[in-house]
Amino acid sequence: MQNKNQTQDAPNGVMLNLYPNSLGETLSGAASFLARPEVSGAFSALYVLPSLFHSDLDRGFSVIDYGIEASLASQADLDAIRAGGVSLKLDFVLNHASVQSPQFQDLIQHGDASAYRDFFIDWNAFWQDHGEMTAEGYIRPNQDLIAEMFFRKPGLPILMVRFPDGTERPYWNTFYQEIRYPRLSAEDWASMLPLSQREADALSHLVNAAMDAGKKPAEIDWPEGTAQAGMGALESRRSYLGQMDLNANSPLVWAFYEQTLQKLASYGAKIVRLDAFAYASKIAGRRNFFNEPETWDMLERLRGMAARQGLMLLPEIHATYAEQTYAEIARRGYMTYDFFLPGLLLDALETGSGALIARWAEELKQNDFRVVNMLGCHDGIPLLDLRGLVPDERIEQLIETVVSRGGYVKNLYGQKNAYYQVNATYFSALRESEKRLLLCRAVQMFMPGIPQVWYLDLFTGKNDHEALKRAGAGGHKEINRTNLSMERIEGELQSTIVRRQLELLRFRNTFPAFGFEASLKVSQPEEHLLQFTWEQNGYRATLDANLYDASFAANGITPERDLAFSLEQNKED
Repeated sequence: MQNKNQTQDAPNGVMLNLYPNSLGETLSGAASFLARPEVSGAFSALYVLPSLFHSDLDRGFSVIDYGIEASLASQADLDAIRAGGVSLKLDFVLNHASVQSPQFQDLIQHGDASAYRDFFIDWNAFWQDHGEMTAEGYIRPNQDLIAEMFFRKPGLPILMVRFPDGTERPYWNTFYQEIRYPRLSAEDWASMLPLSQREADALSHLVNAAMDAGKKPAEIDWPEGTAQAGMGALESRRSYLGQMDLNANSPLVWAFYEQTLQKLASYGAKIVRLDAFAYASKIAGRRNFFNEPETWDMLERLRGMAARQGLMLLPEIHATYAEQTYAEIARRGYMTYDFFLPGLLLDALETGSGALIARWAEELKQNDFRVVNMLGCHDGIPLLDLRGLVPDERIEQLIETVVSRGGYVKNLYGQKNAYYQVNATYFSALRESEKRLLLCRAVQMFMPGIPQVWYLDLFTGKNDHEALKRAGAGGHKEINRTNLSMERIEGELQSTIVRRQLELLRFRNTFPAFGFEASLKVSQPEEHLLQFTWEQNGYRATLDANLYDASFAANGITPERDLAFSLEQNKED
């Protein structure tokens, strides 16, 4: 049975989602935007992505520590946002921390003497007695124990970490990793080895060229008599990029969790999104993704910590509809994400049928599942989540359609459909039709849940292929993360599509007919028509939407039968 006590205080209004520098160069731009008269009343919450904190990779999701990044934001910015009546939602990355984190830096500086020796997952200690030691110094687990595991990159998820004594230890590394070596000058080599200037120049050129070609120190064709000293010089000066998995069995990690939640609360957060939490529980012979019951036990412990800080948790997880993970999360009293709506709306517009949207809305309302929904977000459009709700062939058609409109599918080790997202702006996925975007926004506002609005969708952002090119390998998500200048925002606020979206957002955010406790009726007079009726305390909000031609009519009626709101859109040309 759902524990309503955990979600009954969930905010009911509209949430804006952005990076600290998405609107203008710093978070002060977002604060100014929210305070504008054109925007007043449209939002009640702001979700700021984790580049708000000290981080070094993955647009903030590789957190060094949870101090505010002074170049992007300040506590004064957060205070100004809250003073305007807008609550805060912030991120907590549970599974990993940056290699630049103070804990990992302490480990590589002090080795076995580090207090954080078990803060991260020693691969060999984890797999002891469950595999064979390789010549490279790591245990290769028995195949039957890893057959069901989901690894995010080719090979085993290991980073070989050099300790001060020169030994290397494998540590669990689910996500990004890179080892970097210094480019040493001829003078550097001459100071370490008995070389002439000519020999030092040649060695510097040879080694640096090999490094630029991607070779490791052991793969370099060293001149006679220089290999041992040369490799030692490079290895002792190596540096790392990446995100190291945290050891959820360590008391130090749980102390870190509690300290982090305290810090997020001190910034004024009300909701904390739990990123990558499903990867945190790791058990030999089990999936390393959402192990049960361990993941639930972890969430319950975190919920207790969060409650002491007045925080509400929002676990983030992608799983197919068929797996029903979203339902179990909701039944246990957590808010969860509605990752199905973006794909359902695309499918409805392509097929002209609103049947699945109506079915989904009724499921949410009947079960009192409290969700955060969206169109676009900082990640891609989650189409594979629809499996079990939408036929596979239609999902494949949707993927092909979005790609044909300039979207990008990451080829995950030769298996495109192993990746759950298609990277594109939602506007581009809608073939850059303003009428389709406004229709989708209207449906989103009438769906059960807290509507979350990606800033770029509000401003009809198009696929940014130049940003994708600049980002290079692994930068596919930048197609939908274009930062907007205040000058562009100023101009866009005068456009009809932005103003009409803001009207819908303000209506949803302030009109009393909506809410978790309100009643909702969804009907289909015809296959291509959707009707939503919300009622609460005599207030009524209605939406009549036509999926064939993108026309709609939205209205708000007071208890006195006065028309408080009306917005219509004519059919698409």
